[in-house]
Amino acid sequence: MNLNLKWQIVVLTQSQGQELCSWSYPQPYDIYNWPKWEIMLRDDSEFADPVIRTQQYAAIVDEHEHLCGFAQFFPIVGVTRLGVGLRPDLCGAGKGLGQHLIKLLVDEAKRRAPQHEIDLEVLVWNERAIRTYERAGFTITDTYERSTPTGTALFHCMVYNVAKND
Repeated sequence: MNLNLKWQIVVLTQSQGQELCSWSYPQPYDIYNWPKWEIMLRDDSEFADPVIRTQQYAAIVDEHEHLCGFAQFFPIVGVTRLGVGLRPDLCGAGKGLGQHLIKLLVDEAKRRAPQHEIDLEVLVWNERAIRTYERAGFTITDTYERSTPTGTALFHCMVYNVAKND
């Protein structure tokens, strides 16, 4: 893993939200592409909503303040559900960037809600992400169907194992 990364978590700005909408993941990961910014604004969706953006979303920036990823810290009773995105050109680089990102986000989730369990959802076919999450200390605890922008799909719920990893 690249331990020299100087990534930090900051409040996601509107301009960074616009940048996220321009990211383009290749197939089959294109399901993670956000709608165009104008559509997000029209629908007051996710990080286009200023309240949701400031309460739940964060940007991951490097030492030059370049956007490298984002996170959502979605509050559920007793749980913080992570939503995670790494800039497309950094995905699958084989340098441990995803694992570094997840560990950074777990630390932030624990800081925000120390008593909460931490979990995330991942499409069952996304083996690359599942391996990354497992290396960062998550375990598959459930599998279920839920709707996506392209129809129904199978997801794993993965929970961070605090006792094993801290």
